[in-house]
Amino acid sequence: MKLALWGAAGAAILAAAAPAHAGEGAGLLQQALGDPDGWTIRGSARARIEGIEGQYRPKVDGHDRFLSFRTKLFVEHREGPVRVAVEMMDSRGYLERSNSSVSASDVNTLEPIQALIGIDLGSTLGEGSKSALSLGRFAQNIGSERLIGTNEAFPNTENSITGAAFDWSNAAHDKLRLFWGMPTTRLPGDSIGVHHNRVEWDRQRLNVQFFGGSFTKAGVLGGTMEVYGYGLIERDSPNVATRDRRLFTPGLRFFRAPRKGGWDYDFEGIYQGGKIRATAAAGDMRDLDVSAWFAHAGIGHSFALDWAPRLSLSLDHASGDRGKPGSFGRFDGLYGSRRAELGPTGFYGALARSNVTMPEVRFEAVPSKRIDTFVAYRPVWLDTVKDGFSGLDLRDPTGASGRFAGHQLEGRLRYWLVPKLLRLDTGLVWLAKGRVLRNAPNVRDRDDTRYGYMDVTFAF
Repeated sequence: MKLALWGAAGAAILAAAAPAHAGEGAGLLQQALGDPDGWTIRGSARARIEGIEGQYRPKVDGHDRFLSFRTKLFVEHREGPVRVAVEMMDSRGYLERSNSSVSASDVNTLEPIQALIGIDLGSTLGEGSKSALSLGRFAQNIGSERLIGTNEAFPNTENSITGAAFDWSNAAHDKLRLFWGMPTTRLPGDSIGVHHNRVEWDRQRLNVQFFGGSFTKAGVLGGTMEVYGYGLIERDSPNVATRDRRLFTPGLRFFRAPRKGGWDYDFEGIYQGGKIRATAAAGDMRDLDVSAWFAHAGIGHSFALDWAPRLSLSLDHASGDRGKPGSFGRFDGLYGSRRAELGPTGFYGALARSNVTMPEVRFEAVPSKRIDTFVAYRPVWLDTVKDGFSGLDLRDPTGASGRFAGHQLEGRLRYWLVPKLLRLDTGLVWLAKGRVLRNAPNVRDRDDTRYGYMDVTFAF
């Protein structure tokens, strides 16, 4: 990335995002409206500049940049046990090249990502319990977020679903969530509409239904146990060709949250079965039997020091497709979030939970109330040499390029310019390409991938 571009872009972001009265504190909009009873009103505005060199994706420009803006406004009103909430989001992008990787994951203009009615059912299901029902369009984070997450930080858009959800908890901190809905399809879906920030509201369709439940039990093995199962039924619609996924994904997780001076852990195993069409081509009615899996194992230690250093080791494995006749083995990450563990997504997004084996060593620290930072290193291998890298159509069908994809080194620094009001987030990623990313037949750029971003978020 050219230093001049980054300097100019950074100055522009800071100038655009800085509030006129930065010292007024958090909740500026709520305060400006007189903090009305029963209302919650908040918003945020974010500006981000990203740049990439040595692109790993085939068929797009090797060098690119992207300037994006995201504005969110959340309004909720509570009246007794009933609440009504609406959240609008406007995500726009500029400066990308015509043959860019920018997609509907990065641009989603003027969209209601939440529009719901919630009903508080109180302790109707047992003394000391709480339960609630939500109806409409909503965003959700469940468990580790590896299968269901909103993508709050990356990319420039968020996941949502239209349907119903039920939540229950008790005094022992056990929790249950059940849901059914239709995941929203982000629009516009064509490159011209994306590059021109065209306004087109997202849609949901009965042809894609996602449902399931998650139960967490506190106080198990010194931490928490989670057991869950999710179903996905997908069919073609007149304008959308799919692979007709019919998947059931059960999983089990044991975890303990990090704590100062102590050890933490996170172990999760997921199986995936069902059916999928051989291709998305019209008239292709060949069904394949799905048998795939994912596993995560991690352990960390937080040192008893003022700057909260934490060192962790982890291993992720997601199965790939071995090309066995009549079967399909590539793990599908469904609607999960990747940024927290695998690096920035969207414009970068090299790593996904698909056909990979990835150990990681990570060091985190919080030097002050204003600053948090981490550095992480991951070597990456393919699970199956003839399947695509990280879910992409980047592959060597002969397997001659081997398994090793490369080394990813990532660093991030976040700093509260004004506490709880204005935050700077910046990061760098170096993907040192291995044989797969250098020698696969459809590789476009053999140079190492270098990516960086800087953004400023103003909460009001």
